[in-house]
Amino acid sequence: MPQHPLCLSLRQVRYAVGSARSATGVQEILRGVDFTARRGEVTVLLGPNGAGKTTALGCAQGLLRPSQGTVSLLGEDPWRAGAGLRARVGVMLQDGGLPQSVRPKVLLEHVARLHADPWPLQDLVDRLDMSGFMGTTVRRLSGGQRQRVALAASLIGRPEAVFLDEPSAGLDPQSRQTVFELVTHLRDRGLGIVLTTHLLEEAQRLADSVHILKDGVVVRHGTVAELTDDGRSRRLIFVSPRTLTRAELEAAPTPMSLDGGADNEPGARWAAGGISGPQDLHRLTDWWRQIDLMPGEVSFEARTLEDVFWEVSVS
Repeated sequence: MPQHPLCLSLRQVRYAVGSARSATGVQEILRGVDFTARRGEVTVLLGPNGAGKTTALGCAQGLLRPSQGTVSLLGEDPWRAGAGLRARVGVMLQDGGLPQSVRPKVLLEHVARLHADPWPLQDLVDRLDMSGFMGTTVRRLSGGQRQRVALAASLIGRPEAVFLDEPSAGLDPQSRQTVFELVTHLRDRGLGIVLTTHLLEEAQRLADSVHILKDGVVVRHGTVAELTDDGRSRRLIFVSPRTLTRAELEAAPTPMSLDGGADNEPGARWAAGGISGPQDLHRLTDWWRQIDLMPGEVSFEARTLEDVFWEVSVS
């Protein structure tokens, strides 16, 4: 994958709350976070609740001042930056932060006037399928509709970098697909996109790079392929058109188990463990030939980002 220019960098960022003089002392939320995002890529920040994701993003956006370390956003310190940098960055907060009594049309027109070269409002409305509720006050919108308005507000200034906190929360599958397509469009236009989500399938689909936070530290980072390929052997799943005998199973070149606790009967899904290379696959197909078995279906059980996430969470 080509390396695009950095748009965000956090180096050894620490953030503490409290005071040594207080009864509870100092609580360190971030304990030395290293985190980068590049233009033209979707960078996903994952972690269990309390891991420090919101605090890390607050430091990255200039909403919080780190206790230690350095932050660079589009080449500037976001804590000290003025209106010039703010105009180049879009932020979508998880709670939306939208005024409740305003209609989306009025709100977005107002935000557009604050920027020198705003995204044409009607194009954004069409892309996010918002025309049906542009005249309804925010307080009367559904959660998914509010999410789309908040996303539009973060993008209407044509930012160079955008922070999206749970952009698909509350969306139905069709609306979620619409948001996915827009995020992909933004990445292809060269924006740096930093995204948080609890939907790990969404993260696996969209991410160019992933950083997983735990207890205020980035404990895993890399591309999805790098994180899910641990060099271990994989399981191969095959469907047997008939019952397998004990003698046939004992002759198998690798351990066999019924997938999902099914019974040994026609149509059962069998898992062959220990498949680490072509030689293992060759031995398995040779065994099928010996026992005159043609599987009805064959697939590898791929390791997913969710597997990695849970490994981190329970370790």
